[in-house]
Amino acid sequence: MNGFAIILSLLSGVALFLYGMSLMGDGLKRVAGNKLELVLYKLTNTPIKGVLLGTVVTAIIQSSSATTVMVVGFVNSGMMKVAQAIGIIMGANIGTSVTGWILCLSYIDGSEGVAQLLSTATISALVAIVGIILKMFAKRSLHKNVGDIMLGFAILMVGMQTMSGAVSPLKENEHFVNMLTVFRNPFMGILVGILFTAVLQSASASVGILQALSVTGSISFAAALPITMGIGVGAACPVLLSSIGTNKNGKRTALIYLLNDLFGMVIWSVTFYTVNAFVNFTFMDYVMSPVTIALMNSVFRLATILLLIPFIRQIEKLVYRLVKDAPEEVEEQADFDLLEERFLQYPALAIAQSHVAMNGMAKKARKNIFRALSLLGDYSQERYDKVQDKEQMIDKYEDKLGTYLMQLTGHEMSMSQTKQVSKFLHTISDFERLGDHAVNISKVGMELDAKKVSFSDSAQYELGVLENAVKEVVDLTVDAFCRDDLQTAAKVEPLRELIGILCNDLKNQHVKRLREGKCEIKQGFAFNDLLTNLERIGAHCSNVAVAMIELETADFDTHEYLRSVREMKNENYISCFEEYAMKYNIHNRESKKSKKGK
Repeated sequence: MNGFAIILSLLSGVALFLYGMSLMGDGLKRVAGNKLELVLYKLTNTPIKGVLLGTVVTAIIQSSSATTVMVVGFVNSGMMKVAQAIGIIMGANIGTSVTGWILCLSYIDGSEGVAQLLSTATISALVAIVGIILKMFAKRSLHKNVGDIMLGFAILMVGMQTMSGAVSPLKENEHFVNMLTVFRNPFMGILVGILFTAVLQSASASVGILQALSVTGSISFAAALPITMGIGVGAACPVLLSSIGTNKNGKRTALIYLLNDLFGMVIWSVTFYTVNAFVNFTFMDYVMSPVTIALMNSVFRLATILLLIPFIRQIEKLVYRLVKDAPEEVEEQADFDLLEERFLQYPALAIAQSHVAMNGMAKKARKNIFRALSLLGDYSQERYDKVQDKEQMIDKYEDKLGTYLMQLTGHEMSMSQTKQVSKFLHTISDFERLGDHAVNISKVGMELDAKKVSFSDSAQYELGVLENAVKEVVDLTVDAFCRDDLQTAAKVEPLRELIGILCNDLKNQHVKRLREGKCEIKQGFAFNDLLTNLERIGAHCSNVAVAMIELETADFDTHEYLRSVREMKNENYISCFEEYAMKYNIHNRESKKSKKGK
């Protein structure tokens, strides 16, 4: 067999092997349904449980990368903490070595009798026949998935046989044997293991190919060990790729996978080769077989994890140093840390802690609205993405605060404390809705930029006036809430009413421009979306202010208050409204122009 034929046969074997492994793994995951995911994030309250769980799950789905990618997703979504993920990832490193033992079955051979029945060809044929029958004729999806598993196993075995058959003639090739001696150099062996696995994106595939090469009798322990060390580091490549686009905790989780194998490689290579320099191990020239390679892979991975388990907390601290939080993110976490369960026994303290955390939520909602409004005149993809990210954080505030306050309602509280908790529960939904409207406004900004749509000068001026009014009502609301300032809260409703009037005026002005041909329909949709969101922002600010006043006023009736300020118009209300009406007058521009003309 010439060189080209050997390479072609080897590559076809690799292709069958990878496809079989993928088919078998996907079938196993479908049979398990969502149970694997549920088990992964529920049963990880101790590092040892996490390691055992990661080992079992990875042994089932035959891919440490797939297990770790799942865990990255859980951490990214907030379902699992980084500390919980470390144990599972360590277990995944052990579990992936099981594949090497399964592959040893492909080297069972026999010529007659019982040995022939146990040969790889016989086992693969029987499994493939049963698998295709289930796949084609079974009615239930469960049986079809089992058929996929069996077909995947059979294809995997055929792939291993093809690889072994392709490289078998090379044992007589002097050049090939000489080339393998290069891998006895630890640095070269580790580098080859890293690069090869990074390309294949599968540690199991790399070990399988190494097992196939061992059939030639040319792979010694000295060559196999550094390659095996490098394989673990190279397998981190698909995991690191999966973390692109995740949050910082997702990136930290992916980095843990790399660090585990990197530490193992560095520690054991330095230890082993330092000792060998003085002792000169006699087994370095031992010829490896598929079974001894599987054994070495398992021992190396198990020894690495046993060494690292006591240092889980240190690994967690390291990834937090390598992937640092921005000051704003540190502040967010500090807010969440305030909501301690032990404070629930002391309602006054728990309410005070909740108020501080809500202040953080309110300020972030305000900042996100201002960030979204800035996109209307100066669009930036970076700021747009920031709006979406911060909206997720605001949602997280609502979830954590809502859960904490509901837990607090189960404890004995005074009447005033009960009213305060009730106010907070209503208010957090209004702050969350402010975040939603920031996202809506950012999408309008993106649409205007993508379609290259711009408003007329008049429309831009009017929107600018309205935006300034909305910014002020948001400022008033957030400042009033954070400082418990009822006088400031009382100024919100007059401004909210003016914002409603301004929105109606802007709609009428826009219709007028449409009739005069100064604006087009495509501008109208974006314009109306903006007005709707800006008006709703004012309404939610009013809800927060009214809730504050209601809480602090004895026998306060919300509807009576609103009827009073809107219909009876007391002096303070009228004074505030007139001040805002002068400040945010969309006709000021025309009056200034007419004065200049005179």
